[in-house]
Amino acid sequence: MSYKIVADSCCEFPKEYKGDPRYERIPLGLEVGGELIMDDENFDQAYFLSKVAASPECPKSFCPSPEKFKDSYRTEAENVFVFTLSSKLSGSYNSAEVGKKLYLEEYGHKNIFVCDSESASCGETQLAFKAAKWSEEGLPFEEICRKLTDHRDRMNTYFVLDNLETLRKNGRLSGVKALIASTLSIKPVMGATKGEIIQLGQAVGIKKGLAKMAEIVANEAVNPEEKTLMITHCNCPERAECVKRTVLSKIKVKDVLIMDTMGVSSMYANDGGVIVTL
Repeated sequence: MSYKIVADSCCEFPKEYKGDPRYERIPLGLEVGGELIMDDENFDQAYFLSKVAASPECPKSFCPSPEKFKDSYRTEAENVFVFTLSSKLSGSYNSAEVGKKLYLEEYGHKNIFVCDSESASCGETQLAFKAAKWSEEGLPFEEICRKLTDHRDRMNTYFVLDNLETLRKNGRLSGVKALIASTLSIKPVMGATKGEIIQLGQAVGIKKGLAKMAEIVANEAVNPEEKTLMITHCNCPERAECVKRTVLSKIKVKDVLIMDTMGVSSMYANDGGVIVTL
């Protein structure tokens, strides 16, 4: 059956997916230094990071309106799969659900599955690619929905950031010790449980932090040879490559995908942050 993948703009897709009508990103708005920047195809990461560095105020994001999601569901495709960043981080999931309700009220029945990724960035990408794969294989809509939920519940997300200020000032570090979060030389290795950020470990300095994260990724991997290792980085491709090499020195995976962060992920990860999902 025909399908469409809809994701909020915290989801990264490879450049070759741009223009593919089966994939649509719904942009969030970003506010920094009194300027509103849309997280769309015109997003300029270097400009955004410079604005963040120059602003004394913490950047904020605004989720898309339900109408934006509703409009994205208007498609010839029989099945629509929608992925949002964790509902613990944004109102995007609720907006997508309201958009679904509005669509059904206005246009009648359609197969629309809205999935709270309980993750962000490449965590959404993992789920979107699974939805596409299973759709291409001809699985029924209901079965794909069940498999996506199961995959979401088993998927692991990890990250190490150079700068925790955006997460801290937005109240997202309740699971990370305040002392560590405020000590620049200590880099917490973080993950997520049901979409809420938790601390998995720590190290002194970014290099050791990334190495510690890679070690945790490898140790917690279940059937990695069947999975794609996805890494997103905020303006630090060399760090992403380092994490890739370290993980692959410990386990074998089916494939590897490295991407640069777009707007929302850049806001939360900050310059130099690395996010991993497997």
